[in-house]
Amino acid sequence: MQKTHSFHIPVMGIGFTIDTPLKVAQYGMDSVISLVDDILLEKLRKMYSEKFEVPYQEITDKIDDFRAKRITSYLNLISDLADKKFEALKNVTAEKSDELKAYVNMLPDSSTLKSEFKKLTETGFNFSEIKSWASKNLKMGSIDVNIMTKVDKDNYIKKEQLPVEYNDAHAALRGFANSKLNSSVVLSAGMNPRLYAYMGKFDDFYPDKNGAINKRIILKVSDYRSAMIQGKFLAKKGLWVSEYRIESGLNCGGHAFATDGYLLGPVLAEFKEKREELRTSIQELLIQELSNQGRVVPEQGLNIEITAQGGVGTEEEHEFLINHYNLDSIGWGTPFLLVPEATTVDEKTLDKLVLAKEDDLYLSDISPLGIPFNNLKDNTKDAEKELRINKGRPGSSCPKKFVALNKEFKETGICTASREYQHLKIKELDAQEMPLEVYQTKFNKIIEKSCTCVGLGTSALLAYGLDTKTEGTGVSICPGPNMAYYSQVMSLNNITDHIYGRDNVITRNDRPNLFIKELHIYIDYLKNKLEESKISMSKKEEKYLRTFTKNMNEGVAYYHHLFSNLKDSFKDIKVTVLNELEVGANALHSIHLEIDRLTLVKS
Repeated sequence: MQKTHSFHIPVMGIGFTIDTPLKVAQYGMDSVISLVDDILLEKLRKMYSEKFEVPYQEITDKIDDFRAKRITSYLNLISDLADKKFEALKNVTAEKSDELKAYVNMLPDSSTLKSEFKKLTETGFNFSEIKSWASKNLKMGSIDVNIMTKVDKDNYIKKEQLPVEYNDAHAALRGFANSKLNSSVVLSAGMNPRLYAYMGKFDDFYPDKNGAINKRIILKVSDYRSAMIQGKFLAKKGLWVSEYRIESGLNCGGHAFATDGYLLGPVLAEFKEKREELRTSIQELLIQELSNQGRVVPEQGLNIEITAQGGVGTEEEHEFLINHYNLDSIGWGTPFLLVPEATTVDEKTLDKLVLAKEDDLYLSDISPLGIPFNNLKDNTKDAEKELRINKGRPGSSCPKKFVALNKEFKETGICTASREYQHLKIKELDAQEMPLEVYQTKFNKIIEKSCTCVGLGTSALLAYGLDTKTEGTGVSICPGPNMAYYSQVMSLNNITDHIYGRDNVITRNDRPNLFIKELHIYIDYLKNKLEESKISMSKKEEKYLRTFTKNMNEGVAYYHHLFSNLKDSFKDIKVTVLNELEVGANALHSIHLEIDRLTLVKS
């Protein structure tokens, strides 16, 4: 299916894209809502119901299946409101034509819709003709949702565990499945076999005879092997993955799922080379399973889309990825945090983002999920955390408990950022005898965790002047490293002009190419891993470091060949890139020698 735009807006945090579809879907732009926080969704449903005079009945936590019902109700409201905006845009009149013009102006210059509209309006505005054309040709952007598959907390009523379908991710999936949306669920953070099996209970996830699927599946992956494994697993349930969304392991916002040194370029090259193999091998399994289940088997082959995101920052990079790797869309995340017409960020945090430089953006260990997390220095949630530490009361009160997944001390689970967990963990640490230096390192690791499941949603409440009595006012935000090169608040028109090369909003001239930036981030990550292993390197750690280094060396060789042979792209930076690759290769050689030295010392 031909897309209106060649970019999409990925999920960002919990609250930053919570209502993005309501802001951009009428312009044909696809975006993604996080389904982590049903409490936040319910607050926004109340706000929007009042704003647009829609009847509202609160869904309290006393109602059976309240989480799923809140999610369904919110998604239905956003769908209805976005539909109304889109219909109004198409219903063009002499008084109301600005929105339609905005839709067309923001399209890429290569768009056939743009040229058709130009021809249609060359001799003036025939409103009847334009209205008819708009109705036939314009498409609304997709209102997609994101579920982090591992954020699937068990739930209880009066200490009695509820059935697995009441787990958080399961309830979120049900909330989406029961909604009126014809869109996609983006599954991220790895494989959850129970959740994948549960999807099979909803007819909307299955294709009709024409191959159309009402609720589609997008898998966020960082390598080809993961795509094949998960795609086949789902196919054996009769479920088709419509899109594989490849994200840079480290050059992205939010949680960073580092690969074993596989860089984005070689990963994209593998998908390009094996795309048809991926599609046909999975489709064979799917058709067999649909037959086994007695379901409708599509009469023609099913399509897959391959998209990418993470660190893209210029029109040249955008176009290169699409054309060189045959991609269907490119995700632009971090820069959109500076676009209030698209995302929801409170004013204080927006000001911090505008001023952020490279040193202000770092890969942290603050996430209670235990996954590296891109963070902004001096964010107000971390300031809150430091205040509690200084008072001798580390840890959050944990008002929402969405990541209360650790079962070391309680079968029902505790969040590692909570006061309860940190108190118990420090008590356990105090009972052990160890050198002060070792104690301090372990202590710091405990108290470093931050209450991100609250912090990542609070910005939306502050932006709209809603009550934050439960949450507090601390905001966590998780931009990617790319934020350092954007230094102004932008309009939706500004950012689309930048993406399509009609303007340039980056004033700095030292922004590295996205592949080079990722390479340096990975080298730093590898150096840190090597440093951690220096005290006593196990066989497993040695194997990991050697594999990581080998894969990165292969990536550098791939880039060297790629840039040496490019004729039409990146002409201005080709020499710089090749020099940077040389620097990277030397750094990897030094790391390799250090691994050899440590191995000799150990033996």
